Amino acid sequence: MELCYQLPVLPLDRPVPKHVLSRRGAISFSSSSSLFGAPDPRQLSQRRGAISYDSSDQTALYIRMLAVTNKTIKPSFVFTPGDVRVRSQVGFEPERRGSHPYLGVDFRTLHSRAESAGSIPARRIRRLFSFQRHLLSSRLLRGAPHLNPLHILDEDYCGQAKCMLEKVGTWNFDIFLFDRLTNGNSLVFLTFHLLNQYGLIELFQLDMVKVRRFLVLVQEDYHNQNPYHNAVHAADVTQAMHCYLREPKLAESLTSFDILLGLLAAVTHDLDHPGVNQPFLIKTNHYLAALYRNTSVLENHHWRSAVGLLRETELFSHLPAEDSLGIERQLGSLILATDITRQNEYLSRFRTHLDENDLCLGHASHRHFVLQMALKCADICNPCRPWELSKQWSEKVTEEFFHQGDIEKKHKLEISPLCDSEANTIASVQIGFMTYVVEPLFAEWARFSDTRLSQTMLGHLGLNKASWSAMDPETSGSSEEGESEPGRPTEEPSSRALSQGSQET
Repeated sequence: MELCYQLPVLPLDRPVPKHVLSRRGAISFSSSSSLFGAPDPRQLSQRRGAISYDSSDQTALYIRMLAVTNKTIKPSFVFTPGDVRVRSQVGFEPERRGSHPYLGVDFRTLHSRAESAGSIPARRIRRLFSFQRHLLSSRLLRGAPHLNPLHILDEDYCGQAKCMLEKVGTWNFDIFLFDRLTNGNSLVFLTFHLLNQYGLIELFQLDMVKVRRFLVLVQEDYHNQNPYHNAVHAADVTQAMHCYLREPKLAESLTSFDILLGLLAAVTHDLDHPGVNQPFLIKTNHYLAALYRNTSVLENHHWRSAVGLLRETELFSHLPAEDSLGIERQLGSLILATDITRQNEYLSRFRTHLDENDLCLGHASHRHFVLQMALKCADICNPCRPWELSKQWSEKVTEEFFHQGDIEKKHKLEISPLCDSEANTIASVQIGFMTYVVEPLFAEWARFSDTRLSQTMLGHLGLNKASWSAMDPETSGSSEEGESEPGRPTEEPSSRALSQGSQET
């Protein structure tokens, strides 16, 4: 399991404790301004965890350690000046001074099922080794040569996955099937394939081992316990981003650097998502909400987590420092654009550009803005997928909503909108989200890129909305009344979109 260590207010001039330095880990220092003087991370490259400074006020030190447990659960510790508390697997102990017992909910166990509390090794097994994989490992142990010793899939599964990758640019790409064929490694395989297909590995002289390690760490940092915000969702968004990058307007104007940024942003846009939304973090006084001052809390955390992995793997260490820092900043700009509370801001700006016809993709700033809009579309494109795929995503995201609602009920918190399973249904949640968030965004995207793909997405969106309306007739009439003009909701639904959309992403 992954154990999280937090040092909230350790000054930067205080030496790191010896018991921390003795761990197998790497130390990296980052802030919004510059690098601090610190031990060379390369001297501490044997990593089973990471220690990182990451705060604008330079007062927060967070340590993330990985620990593999067998029969016993090792506790993690929270260090504060003059106070040491132990956090068990289920969460922090209550604070001493009038705080709440849910302040430190261990989000890595939020979505674990009660029936899975049996033996830990059994939970970790995804699929038993087949005979071919056992034979391959035996050959490697005996030192026998093999044509391709890097296979991690059976040959039959690998062949089917490769066949699917040949059509990775089609809109009906089944990411669930691909994830099964890759044994739960869809994000790694799909992203590596796309980076290679675009020629980015060769063009930017990326170390293939570092690329692989980076992608594996990214995939590991997604919480597979989350029904929706997990590595499969990240792979789905990356595949959608690839489809948008191939649209004529973008393919003709985007540079290789733009494509690299777009793919990296899609891969990491929900990195280390806890499975609950920003309002939940704020009302429970979670340390992330305090760290980012209740502003784009999750998006800032996704971005900082991505930067941490980029530095840890030294993926861009061969580039000049200014270039690597520029990549980190622009990556943050893309990820922060997925904050649904700023939906109207981006949509209004996009609409103004289209009305005035002044988008010039020859300008880097305009290309970057289009990338932001493409990532926003990719992030919430599930209602625009074919019904068989869209329905699965709808069920997963609603399950995650309702699970948050159950936690809020348990701790006697105010239940967030759409999270009460007794007051909402999958159909009602999806109809509202499609009407007030998805339709306005994709209507403007179709104005920008009026292609067969755009029309296909709008077609699926209409059919899926009709399907959900048939399951919940009471909401169909109200959703139609809320629309004044296709793609341009009235002011009341627009504000309602923010409250609903904040639950979705």
